Amino acid sequence: MQPAVTDENNSVGHSVPPSHLRVSGVHKRFGGVHALRGVDFEVARGEVMALVGDNGAGKSTLMKVLAGAHAADEGEFWMDDSPVAIGSPHDAAALGIQIVYQDLALCENLDVSANLSLGAEPVKHGWGFLPRILRPIDDLEMEVKAQEAINRLEVRTLKSVRAKVEGLSGGQRQAIAIARAVGAESSVVLLDEPTAALGVAQTRQVLDVVNRLRGTNHAVVYISHNLRDVFKVADRICVLRHGGNVATFNAADTTPDEIVVAITRGLDEGAGNGA
Repeated sequence: MQPAVTDENNSVGHSVPPSHLRVSGVHKRFGGVHALRGVDFEVARGEVMALVGDNGAGKSTLMKVLAGAHAADEGEFWMDDSPVAIGSPHDAAALGIQIVYQDLALCENLDVSANLSLGAEPVKHGWGFLPRILRPIDDLEMEVKAQEAINRLEVRTLKSVRAKVEGLSGGQRQAIAIARAVGAESSVVLLDEPTAALGVAQTRQVLDVVNRLRGTNHAVVYISHNLRDVFKVADRICVLRHGGNVATFNAADTTPDEIVVAITRGLDEGAGNGA
């Protein structure tokens, strides 16, 4: 079976949706290491685009470039076909790009609602004579916003937004981190190995949340080494190898074996380029 492969000029199996975030010719070097070699990448709203490849393929580097944690040495960036600049995390956040790292960056001593508003806590009205940092936090509004974010992603295993994060399971923590990214006026959510080190039930919970992100009209980039998880959530699968593109596959029209071949050998053996 020929894999369904897509690129900017070619589509086999399905039409390619219009991209929301697109990058072209991205290079990143760390001293003598050429981590990204002219990578092209895109993701559409309402789509889960998986990013796969072996260790050292450039997946995490590309994610950090998209999130502004690393500045690209070369490359062009577009949001809805308008050129943009991403040189810092502030740039990325201003464009609506949020990343959820493996360590989640949650404060275990705080409850769910405080974590979801961390750094942007609502303050009570009528205290305008004080600098914002000294105004009292509006706990009720913070709780309401947190519950709305949880309901939006249908996180059913969380009993209360007042629960301390330190008492939550790994799957619940991942869901909270994703909810925070979604609630930050974002349109792009980058997920770096969200099911790593989770059990079966917790993994299923996180994958359910990822699937629901389609309904929120977010563009989702999903990094994982677990191809079984990838095929449960991905619409398309972008394969990187040695810091460069191999191909982008329609998930419905390919198989894990074909993705493994692309990861390990590229498309030179046993797979066509769809042309």
